[in-house]
Amino acid sequence: MTRIGAVSYLNTKPLIHGLKESLGAQDELSLNLPSRLAEQLKSGQLDIALIPSVEYFHSADYRIVSDAAIACRGPVWSVRLVSRVPVREIKRLALDEGSRTSAAMIRVLLWQMDRMRPETMLLSMEQTPESVDADAVLIIGDRAMHPERGVYNEIWDLGDRWCRCTELPFVFAMWVARPGVDVARFEEILQHSRDRGLKAIEAIATTHAAAHGLTNEDLYRYFTENLHFRLGPREREGLERFRLGCEDLGLIERASSELIDE
Repeated sequence: MTRIGAVSYLNTKPLIHGLKESLGAQDELSLNLPSRLAEQLKSGQLDIALIPSVEYFHSADYRIVSDAAIACRGPVWSVRLVSRVPVREIKRLALDEGSRTSAAMIRVLLWQMDRMRPETMLLSMEQTPESVDADAVLIIGDRAMHPERGVYNEIWDLGDRWCRCTELPFVFAMWVARPGVDVARFEEILQHSRDRGLKAIEAIATTHAAAHGLTNEDLYRYFTENLHFRLGPREREGLERFRLGCEDLGLIERASSELIDE
């Protein structure tokens, strides 16, 4: 049996569309939070998982399984920095606990753009961005899509900022296997599931939009204009740029060689 774990977030829906039906009878698919998937992959409870890119950097033995991924090539909409002060004056930054990759992404961006290293704290899922005692807040998902604009001095779309700063795409998550797992048959399965999901985007949007406070058109545009689901050469360059930025800040251990698979 091969144990596969996928993220249960909205942005994964096109990747896992029909995936369960494509797997063999001996395979098992489970859905969980990104951080838990990363922990289960590390402990050997999962064989293949859709994990945040920053988690991939923690092991030189991990292997990217397919070119199905979650990335952006411009504004991403669902990841934002909202700041009560001009961004260059941020001293205390709250980081949404729902995404370790986005938390690392904003720290890398602030460092590379302005050599800023603000004090950080966690924003729990129960807290509202308006209630937290911080100059700025990183928010993701539904609450990033509808920020309270009247109370903030600046609002950044992090996908847009990353792509303008680096001139490279940003990769949020990809399918990764732990060492010793035979992944030969899964590359095609995962890519086929992604391709089927992209063909069914309109139906997926119709199914999930209302639950997230979005119109069908909003969600359709999010999937087709804000997100990119293929890990190509430019995405791999962006992934490497992110890894180096994380190393510079000590967010991950410095690797002896590049981790990006060919």
